[in-house]
Amino acid sequence: MKLGRFGSVVTAMITPMRHDGSLDAHEAARLASWLIDNGSTALVIAGTTGEGPTLSDEEKLTLFRSVVDALQTRAPVIANVGTNDTLRSTEFAKRAADCGVHALMAVGPYYNKPPQAGLMKHFAAIADAANLPMMIYNIPGRTGVNILPETIIALADHPKIVAVKESSGDINQLAEIAARAPENFDCYSGDDHLALPHAAVGGCGVVSVASHLAGLDIAEMFTTFAQGDNQGATAVHHRLMPLFRALFAVTSPIPVKAAVGMLGFATGSCRAPLCELSAEQMRALRDAVGPWLSAGAAVPSR
Repeated sequence: MKLGRFGSVVTAMITPMRHDGSLDAHEAARLASWLIDNGSTALVIAGTTGEGPTLSDEEKLTLFRSVVDALQTRAPVIANVGTNDTLRSTEFAKRAADCGVHALMAVGPYYNKPPQAGLMKHFAAIADAANLPMMIYNIPGRTGVNILPETIIALADHPKIVAVKESSGDINQLAEIAARAPENFDCYSGDDHLALPHAAVGGCGVVSVASHLAGLDIAEMFTTFAQGDNQGATAVHHRLMPLFRALFAVTSPIPVKAAVGMLGFATGSCRAPLCELSAEQMRALRDAVGPWLSAGAAVPSR
């Protein structure tokens, strides 16, 4: 299994909020440090799981600075800077770079559904704006546009575009990218339940939600697979399946934010239009994640 430049377990980190709904940057820094101690090799900040769509630019910059300060050189911090506006994205990429982050992530432009030629210009413009490596994030179920393999492969020739987070749900798509892209281009699964199958066709890891609770398990799965023990890796995947299901039973990041709260972090609720779990949904989540709550490392005091 190829080792990606950001490691194999990249956590798409939630964004803690206070009871009044305001950003809790101190708790974000505390969570970031704990995640790196518990299997994560890098963090994506202010992505979809981090409620980036409802964070202001200033809140995102505060988050970037807080997490960078907390981690120092321990692990890469990847800042989500993509929007559906190329000019806004390029300007924000420059501001993010000034916060000391180690890399950028840019999602496919949502809602306006550009053609592939427009996507190529969009991503190249963002990559040109800041002197940092950049990951493309393909998630057509949320954006309404699929970044085709040939587009990703063409963009991989850009010296700053170094990776893709592939969340199309189509394993053939990642396999084609992995087969045709330059050797130094990293293909990450964007779906926890496809992390191991993607590794089998050329993936180098996962940008994960489940790693908030099971980072060490996911790391074990990849290590076991890389050692040639397919049966052992499959056993770990099977062990993780109930967690994968529970964390996506309702629109993410609603369940994972609640689950991280169960660990002992002050996560707060998701911002509207996302909503809280019902009492029944919360009970089902607690039952499903119970093994990871009891086995998890102690959360440091605030």
